[in-house]
Amino acid sequence: MSNEKANNQLQIEIKPEVAQGTYANLAIITHSSCEVILDYVSMLPGMPKAEVKSRIIMAPEHAKRLLFALQDNIKKYEHQYGEIDLHQMPQEEGPRTIAPFNIKKGEV
Repeated sequence: MSNEKANNQLQIEIKPEVAQGTYANLAIITHSSCEVILDYVSMLPGMPKAEVKSRIIMAPEHAKRLLFALQDNIKKYEHQYGEIDLHQMPQEEGPRTIAPFNIKKGEV
């Protein structure tokens, strides 16, 4: 039975260049009726342009699962390290980003 269980496990491989990761300090989230699009951007202070470093496209159902997984991980993180302070984040109307930059639109 343990062989059957082992055969049903998903094996995930990560290439070294992917394992190093890509830095992003801004995420722009957009959607259509059948997709959620996450653009991860590296934005440097004083630079007039920012570059999308990675784009992830997923079904809305997967995005909702990602939301729940992130909420669970943030809860665990804060339990271990303390509450994450967001008091410096601007409260603005329009598309939400994850960077503490004063951006009025979901565009860069």
